[in-house]
Amino acid sequence: MIDTHCHLDQDEFRDDLDDVLARAKSAGVEALVCVAVGAASSENIVRNFAVREGLFAAVGIHPNYTHLVQPGDWERVLALVDEPRVVGLGETGLDRHWDYAPFDLQQDYFDRHLRLSQQTGLPFIVHLRDCEADVMAMLEDARQRGPLTGVMHSFTCSPETAARCVELGLYISFAGMATFKKSDDIRRTAASVPNDRILIETDSPYLSPHPLRGKRNEPAHITHTAAALAAVRNVSIENFAQQTSANARRLFARMK
Repeated sequence: MIDTHCHLDQDEFRDDLDDVLARAKSAGVEALVCVAVGAASSENIVRNFAVREGLFAAVGIHPNYTHLVQPGDWERVLALVDEPRVVGLGETGLDRHWDYAPFDLQQDYFDRHLRLSQQTGLPFIVHLRDCEADVMAMLEDARQRGPLTGVMHSFTCSPETAARCVELGLYISFAGMATFKKSDDIRRTAASVPNDRILIETDSPYLSPHPLRGKRNEPAHITHTAAALAAVRNVSIENFAQQTSANARRLFARMK
């Protein structure tokens, strides 16, 4: 399996990262995409995490941190995009749930990531919370400029929105929320995504799957999400793991 979205540079992993990676390997996780939230995070992941076997980097500025951007931070991100183990951009997107950053500033940086993706071919990773219409409008506008390559991270929207995203050229990724007892709607959406567009992730250290809710999440726990989604799609977990890993390597084309 490939965990397409985790935050291993967070403080939650400071004391036992080696053990976390060993458990991931034992669970069958062959690769992980460590996703940045800002310029310093991007540099840290590229220099100190993506040098490890099986670890890759996505660089960018999270919408909830855009108000903290300092002069030169975007240029620090741009300086990393040609690093060989940088496989994606983000996470980027929009968030109306947390009142951290002005929404127009979030939109500015989302647009920067989308344009950078279209210039470089690197896929973007979309964060969406309580702003589905806003995100879709920006994606559809960007599509007018050219093809889109990216993934909707930790997806919780409807099958109809998933279908719109697929039509735009995007992949759909599901995290631990798909395992929650009251998440029938998410599982229904997951069942609707085409075989060649579905991905899995942990979003570690967040969104621990059932039956581990309330505990720190880590990449090894992706097995719970994979099992839940394989069941609703009526395939074996082995086939589902093989399919989602092939999809991940197709999207993150630099992953070698």
